[in-house]
Amino acid sequence: MARLLIAASGTGGHLFPALAVGNALPSSWTIFWLGANRLENKLVPKRFNQIKINANGLQGNFLKKLIELINLIIATGRVFIILHQKKIDLVFTTGGYISAPTILGARILGIPVLLHESNAIPGKVTRLLGGFCKVVAIGQPLAANKYFKNKQTILTGTPLRKAFLKKQPIPEWVPLGNGPLLLVIGGSQGALGLNQMIRPLLPSLLKAGCRIIHLTGKNDPHIGQQINPNYIKKEFSDEVSALMQHSDLAISRAGAVTLNELAISGLPAILVPYPKATDNHQEANAGYFSSKGAAVIVHQHPPQQSTLKQAIWYLIKTKTNGKATAEDPLEEMRKNMQSLAKPNATQKLVGILKALN
Repeated sequence: MARLLIAASGTGGHLFPALAVGNALPSSWTIFWLGANRLENKLVPKRFNQIKINANGLQGNFLKKLIELINLIIATGRVFIILHQKKIDLVFTTGGYISAPTILGARILGIPVLLHESNAIPGKVTRLLGGFCKVVAIGQPLAANKYFKNKQTILTGTPLRKAFLKKQPIPEWVPLGNGPLLLVIGGSQGALGLNQMIRPLLPSLLKAGCRIIHLTGKNDPHIGQQINPNYIKKEFSDEVSALMQHSDLAISRAGAVTLNELAISGLPAILVPYPKATDNHQEANAGYFSSKGAAVIVHQHPPQQSTLKQAIWYLIKTKTNGKATAEDPLEEMRKNMQSLAKPNATQKLVGILKALN
């Protein structure tokens, strides 16, 4: 039996791997979840005893950075008290702002920390404080080669939700037909730029017989302009695993969790890296998958440009008549995508936590 603190907050990229590990731990473990007022409020089960603190990055001008530095010191003190009062034995964190005071508080008390980094370019907290952690686990080998030369790392892959690890039936609401099924997805927050790129292409794709599932996110003011029985738009879907397993091609952002979900699903992808991602880490993530022949990169561009259009038509051209051929580029990409899957990532991290206890 152990008393564990999981520190994960913000986007699905931090939360979903932490949830996968938390759900796989023995029921005898007592788990506390350190977060903020973000997406975790909706996703983290009550049984994980959620505790909230205020944690932000050191960004902006000098005055803002000074204020956030003071807040970091206060947050570290708060975490110190939590760790002591809850008698925490070990800590698991997936990076991000919430991990900084957590790692520092655990360091002061001598509590071992397992830090997991999903991205090819580790976040600032991972780079700065990874040396204070007992173990640094990484999702992609590129991270170890460049950023952790003096720190031993363990390549585990990125933990995925259970639904991705077994075959799912196709959702009843997905349009039936022989045309290729395209999945447009921007990650847990949606992607307005990606939506704007795909929207002008919808009429021609639908006319050619494509079926399109578009997960728009909730911040798109232009939702609802296209009406067609073969075009399904949703802000969010909790059936992403089934959609990925049954689609022919994804047009997606390049967050680390999404890429690992694509890999386990064997779904070829056109990746549109978020151009404002911290340290341009989505570009590095996409580059790794592209170098393995599993994906094609299209950089975000104005809707009137044709780069995305050309990429989509090149990849689906042999499927638009309902029949794949031996020259179908998606088949080779599917095999390459499957070769990048690491289905045992959750078990590896659970094993590390047990060894640290």
